[in-house]
Amino acid sequence: MKINLTIRTFIYIFILRFACPKNLEDNLKITDFLHLRENHNIRALDRGPYFDTSATKNVTSLVGRTGSLNCRIRNLGNKTVSWIRHRDLHLLTVSESTYTSDQRFSSIYNKQTGDWSLQIKFPQLRDSGVYECQVSTTPPVGYTMVFSVVEPITSISGGPDIYIDLGSTVNLTCVIKHLPDPPTTVHWNHNNQEINYDSPRGGVSVITEKGDITTSHLLIQRAKKTDSGKYSCLPSNANPVLVNVHILQGDHPAAVQKAQKKIAGIISFINLVILLAIS
Repeated sequence: MKINLTIRTFIYIFILRFACPKNLEDNLKITDFLHLRENHNIRALDRGPYFDTSATKNVTSLVGRTGSLNCRIRNLGNKTVSWIRHRDLHLLTVSESTYTSDQRFSSIYNKQTGDWSLQIKFPQLRDSGVYECQVSTTPPVGYTMVFSVVEPITSISGGPDIYIDLGSTVNLTCVIKHLPDPPTTVHWNHNNQEINYDSPRGGVSVITEKGDITTSHLLIQRAKKTDSGKYSCLPSNANPVLVNVHILQGDHPAAVQKAQKKIAGIISFINLVILLAIS
């Protein structure tokens, strides 16, 4: 009987010493993990609402094309989100309600991403500025963003006056940028008449490269005096631009010759005054 008790005691001690510790260790690891996760969740909840700063702070939109400012908020809870325009501290939206008479502004909530977006329809240049996404904590916390509205720009390099040597090649470069889509066509006019690239004059061609920035090159070989005048670049979806082309007369353009004559006249007058003063 005593021997059986001793054997049972030995077996019990063996189980505690060599079998249980691993299970106990594993249980402790699992328990510690659960405690850590619980503490992390509690700290996250204690932190309250905060902004996901990975969202861009600078948004650019074209005139007339809807723009959106996206504000991503974590742990919002029962707090509300407002959008404020800094220029005049005007309250634009609260939650998904619009608080301005300008109905171009609206707030849109995306449940999947947690984004609160301020949507601006038909934006104008005056809408450019700083906007703030604000959460109704105490005190309120905000995330500012810059909204820039740009309009299409058409320009001709070297304008508004371009001087060309007689007999050389005229190269007018029209640059069109800030367009939602490249222009379908770019026309060129000379003195309000559309240029005919197949005219008997010959040597006139155009090369247009479309993209985010569209460029159109008007090439006129062996420039003649009759090639002087007003040249217009007319994109199909942007404002036109005009330059004055002057074919040089001799070594100087006419404008320079006139300026030189005027300066010579002034010098002659000054010399005359000096001579009269001396005499």
